Amino acid sequence: MYYVAAALLGLSGLFYSASHHEIGSLGVTMCTYGSAFCDSPIIVFAGAALAAAWGMFVSIR
Repeated sequence: MYYVAAALLGLSGLFYSASHHEIGSLGVTMCTYGSAFCDSPIIVFAGAALAAAWGMFVSIR
């Protein structure tokens, strides 16, 4: 689950960069298909936080 949280955290950063027009033509394409996530990348970040919390909750040590 930590891998999912890390992937979502990375995607959150990409959507943030795309919304601020910092990654060029890739950002334009990302915002075309994922406009809701470009408008508020906090949605993806919240998913990453929930995945990390769930991973901590279900980890066995």
